[in-house]
Amino acid sequence: MSAVRWGIVSTAHINRLVIPPAQASPKVDLVAVASRDAERAAEYARKWGIPRAYGSYEELLADPEIEAVYISLPNNMHCEWSIRALEAGKHVLCEKPMSRSAAEVEEAFDAADRAGRLLMEAFMYRHNPQTARLTELVAGGAIGELRVVRAAFSFSLSDEANVRMRPELEGGALMDVGCYCISGSRLLAGEPERVYGEQVVGPTGVDVRFAATMRFPGDVVGQFDCGMTLPERDELEAIGSEGSLFLDDPWHCRTPAIELWRPDGVERIPGEPVDSYLLELENLSDAIRGHGEPLLGRADAVGNARAIEALYRSAETGAPVALS
Repeated sequence: MSAVRWGIVSTAHINRLVIPPAQASPKVDLVAVASRDAERAAEYARKWGIPRAYGSYEELLADPEIEAVYISLPNNMHCEWSIRALEAGKHVLCEKPMSRSAAEVEEAFDAADRAGRLLMEAFMYRHNPQTARLTELVAGGAIGELRVVRAAFSFSLSDEANVRMRPELEGGALMDVGCYCISGSRLLAGEPERVYGEQVVGPTGVDVRFAATMRFPGDVVGQFDCGMTLPERDELEAIGSEGSLFLDDPWHCRTPAIELWRPDGVERIPGEPVDSYLLELENLSDAIRGHGEPLLGRADAVGNARAIEALYRSAETGAPVALS
């Protein structure tokens, strides 16, 4: 299988985690990067050993040799540039979260369908074997009947000029890290029927802390908190009628291990570290070449956006919001 030729739209900080595995994979040929400034693009390309540099996103999309793009622009530009890339004939891996609007996500996937191209949201942790093992254990009854899902993701950010602190760029804790908690909860429990959220808004106008309760089918309840003014934490726990499964590193998957807690003791289920960014790039590259399907598609991306949208509405109104 020939390598898929990729370009990166933007010089965002997250690229530092994507470029090395892209350059290491025989399935990926990273050939170009674009910035809104030609000099910056050229300097960035030299730093990372990327052959082509473009001084605008449009120029990169006009390159007929580029087959797929990774979009790491600010949140408010995700769907717009996904659609523009798809209409230019490119397959798209769009950084999470695609949007806080489910309608925008639907529009992006409609554009993919019209163009006959693939679009995938970049929740890298979903590609990691640790995540697959967790879902297997829950589905296989390792903890009995699933009853509660608990998640957390937080860190401390003091730079008020950071893109994650800017409301016009759709920053905020729920968008930046809470979207993982929603994704992990939905993966285990399905689509929420009702949500309730509380937010603390910081001086720049975005939510710096967010806590939520979600009601899922079968009387499963999910709870999570996220924040940008909290200690560094990342956790996911599935609690059932006969035990629980706890992940101390569910999102980065740097030290994969699952703890199975039962009344008779604790079993640690280790895993081998694998680069999740490599796996997501290779998954989409394989699908582009006709070998398998993208792990994540329209239903998952729309489901996450619907939950984000509903939680923000709940936090703003002070009332639970029904999704079904």
